[in-house]
Amino acid sequence: MNGKSDKTKIKSMTFEELEAFVESLGEKKFRAKQVFEWMHKGVRSFEEMTNLPKAFREKLAEAADLEALETETLQVSKKDGTRKYLFRLPDGQFVESVLMKYSYGNTVCISTQAGCRMGCAFCASCEGGLIRNLTAGEILDQVLAVSRDMGRKVDHVVVMGVGEPFDNYENLSRFLANIHDPRGFGMSFRSITVSTCGILPGIERFADEFPQVTLAISLHAPNAQIRGRLMPVDRTYPYEKLLETARKYVKKTNKRITFEYILIDGVNDSPQQAEELAGTLKGILCHINLIPFNEVLGRGFSSARPERVRRFQEVLQKNGYEATVRRELGSDIDGACGQLRAKKI
Repeated sequence: MNGKSDKTKIKSMTFEELEAFVESLGEKKFRAKQVFEWMHKGVRSFEEMTNLPKAFREKLAEAADLEALETETLQVSKKDGTRKYLFRLPDGQFVESVLMKYSYGNTVCISTQAGCRMGCAFCASCEGGLIRNLTAGEILDQVLAVSRDMGRKVDHVVVMGVGEPFDNYENLSRFLANIHDPRGFGMSFRSITVSTCGILPGIERFADEFPQVTLAISLHAPNAQIRGRLMPVDRTYPYEKLLETARKYVKKTNKRITFEYILIDGVNDSPQQAEELAGTLKGILCHINLIPFNEVLGRGFSSARPERVRRFQEVLQKNGYEATVRRELGSDIDGACGQLRAKKI
């Protein structure tokens, strides 16, 4: 059990589990709906659940844990208003979440692990390795805490922060089910994107269990040789197997995949490599999200030059792909892609 509390972590429960828990406390089942609603409004204590009898609130306080995260620091970008939150977990570990503002609404990027064991060569999040998985409640509370801070529900969630989501699949799936539940936060699956570095069993299971949620795959290379240099996961789940799994995913779900591709100067950003990527992805319904590398101290890589980024995009578009360049948000507060860390500032 994570943290110091031996109380039941009710924010990680499904609605049906919460009903059983409420009944175990000697209360009527309908009370579970009230508790579920309050939790998804982001309340931080049972005392705030004002339509519950005082005696029941006291029972809950004795038996249950709300897993409310503490905001340790908040940084706001002077460039674009991006907000980066450093959250303290109940056991003293830290994770980061980032709120990004777009014309179509607010998007929060959330974490699923404290630390990461994937070891991608360009990413700050894996420094120090994996500390532990987050509970479903801790994943959810990032969304609730940001919504509370903004005074309104966030519009979209991207599970792209610290950690590999499919390395914590059980808690990820509970989080997705709970945030989607109309008795609580009620977020559409179509407003959620989950990103993986290529855990193939997770992709296969995700296709069956959450076909409406958008899948993003961190590809970052036009061939197996370069991907193997950048991403150790390729040793376990090789490039060709990943592409085969992606094709099966599209066939099963009839949904396009987003392939994320970080452009690193002199490594994977040439027009020839763009042509190679176009051939590699032939026949896969997809969108290619090009991401200029956000520099991470000590990694030894540099961002592709703007003209190279444009040329790479043009080559893909000429080959019939929808390829966009991700807006660089929050880079002045280390809140951009690949810059998040699970440590105190």
